[in-house]
Amino acid sequence: MRAIKKAKRIIEKDPALPLAKFLTSLILSLETNNEFPLRQLYELPLDDFDFALQILKEWRLDRHYMGKAKTFDVAYHAHDTVAVSK
Repeated sequence: MRAIKKAKRIIEKDPALPLAKFLTSLILSLETNNEFPLRQLYELPLDDFDFALQILKEWRLDRHYMGKAKTFDVAYHAHDTVAVSK
């Protein structure tokens, strides 16, 4: 299971858990481009720390793919617009 999906399940199951609160803060920070205190990462137990790093890796990779998808979409529509105007 992907880490982002696992994080979603953890948050949905019990948003009051310390890990769920941490994940909520991390994900909101990533999505809104707000600062995130790195100290919170280092205070996690090792397994949760590794899990958080996996979320960061997936988030970065997904962001890259979203950028490619958006670029493809723009190029596709531009191609259609140019083809129609000929």
